[in-house]
Amino acid sequence: MFGLIFLIIPFVSSCGKGSTSNAAALNIQYQIVNLNAGLGSVDLYVNYIKVNSSSYFYPTASGYFYLSSITTPFQIRPGTSLTPGTVAPSSNLLSLDSVLKPNLKYTLMIMGVNSTDSLYYNFTADTSSTPKLGRGKVRFVNASPRTTTGLSVTANDTTLFSAIAYTKYSDFKELVAGTYDFKIFAPGTTTVLKDIPNVTIQDGRLYTLYSYGVANRTDSLAFGSGFLTNK
Repeated sequence: MFGLIFLIIPFVSSCGKGSTSNAAALNIQYQIVNLNAGLGSVDLYVNYIKVNSSSYFYPTASGYFYLSSITTPFQIRPGTSLTPGTVAPSSNLLSLDSVLKPNLKYTLMIMGVNSTDSLYYNFTADTSSTPKLGRGKVRFVNASPRTTTGLSVTANDTTLFSAIAYTKYSDFKELVAGTYDFKIFAPGTTTVLKDIPNVTIQDGRLYTLYSYGVANRTDSLAFGSGFLTNK
């Protein structure tokens, strides 16, 4: 199940199962990006067994890791000190039954303000057609709550993405390989919410730029951004 879903807690997953006896041979990579400050830390469980040794904290991306099992469900639960291989506690925040394909990378972004009234997620396969020679590709994910008119992005002062709504993501767009200054705005304004200078776009690479946090906040919910290399 790809895309963006508003979750009402508790989440009830389907009964279907997907499995493999040799998940490592499928060359599937996965990463978690916790962009919901109200959750604290979270853990990933696959088939009810904890996967990670260190919990995923706001707003840091885990980086890609290989899966040793793709038996569903994949579940996000509150962070604990339990060791990998431990059976999950009863509390569950969200559950996915997506069928994963070999030789792909996937990103799960957890969004919202807390676990009870605005928990969202965005689950993507991090793939696209090969860029033209001498070009890379970039997409944008708006994970910033309360951006009611969406967010726009420029690259070296040229509009790249316009009015991407909260929880939505753009298609990949090609850029000539080189160094860029990315800026994130609220549509129709000239106020720069975030300036990301000196970003190198390499030939043949795929990237995801994302926002998080709340505009005009200066506390732990301050507006921020991240950049992922998908390929």
